[in-house]
Amino acid sequence: MASRFPLRIGIDLGGTKIEAAAVDHHGAVRARRRVATPAGNYRETIETIAALVEAIERQIGETAPIGIGMPGTISPITGLVKNANSIWLIGRPLQQDLEAALGRPIRLANDANCFALSEATDGAAMGMATVFGVILGTGVGGGIALGGRILLGANAIAGEWGHNPLPWPAACEIPGPACYCGRSGCVETFLSGPALAADHRRHSGQSLSPLEIAAFAVRGDAECGATLGRYLDRLARGLASVINLIDPDAIVLGGGLSSISALYERVPLLWGRYIFSDKVVTRLLPPVHGDSSGVRGAAWLWHPEEEG
Repeated sequence: MASRFPLRIGIDLGGTKIEAAAVDHHGAVRARRRVATPAGNYRETIETIAALVEAIERQIGETAPIGIGMPGTISPITGLVKNANSIWLIGRPLQQDLEAALGRPIRLANDANCFALSEATDGAAMGMATVFGVILGTGVGGGIALGGRILLGANAIAGEWGHNPLPWPAACEIPGPACYCGRSGCVETFLSGPALAADHRRHSGQSLSPLEIAAFAVRGDAECGATLGRYLDRLARGLASVINLIDPDAIVLGGGLSSISALYERVPLLWGRYIFSDKVVTRLLPPVHGDSSGVRGAAWLWHPEEEG
């Protein structure tokens, strides 16, 4: 039977860029566009997304279903955006306004959920039953894919490990840095890119980017090696708590820090001491689709099994 949805449009609404792509049912990208996010301007955000969809559909010559990955999530109680680090979206009826602008139903999901769905559908964890997708970037997010579908949760926050406390904290990690959510010591305040850079400044007085810290550590720089070592142990503890809770087949890392090779080499050697199991078979994997996973996962919000 021919697909009712030969193409789907996925949109990744980020804090600095908005990317749109038309994806066919084999996962091939048929059209792609990327523009800067009008940060701080809600109305222009809506208009920019509508213009991107119009441009993509003009290029592919057809109308397609639309899925959108977004920071934060839609509250099941109010229907408004919550938990978004793009704060100009918070409290807004994003789904209703986008559907009005686009003239059709759309599907919205948290960007980390879209990442997890992409990598579970045709990425690093393809065919695996339980997948935890991690975003290690400006913030720290997580999403859970079960049987190729997103686990949303009763409060639409499943996978939000970034706003749990760092597990098994050392005395020097208590109470931990302040978090924008209003608490202190959240996983995000230790494992985001800015958190890694800030930790290095506190201990060394040097201002380096996370990727510079990792590169200098590989070259034998002692201060950078110590900073990376602290980060790896904290990541191992954070992911161990996830494994103890949902026991995934694989954890796939995304975001800017996912390109650091030491994460995949050393974290699985560290997390065993924190995991309640005699052996750990969960795999820690780099993404196949990189920063395209968000837009691809948004397209996969329209699941092939729903087609008649």
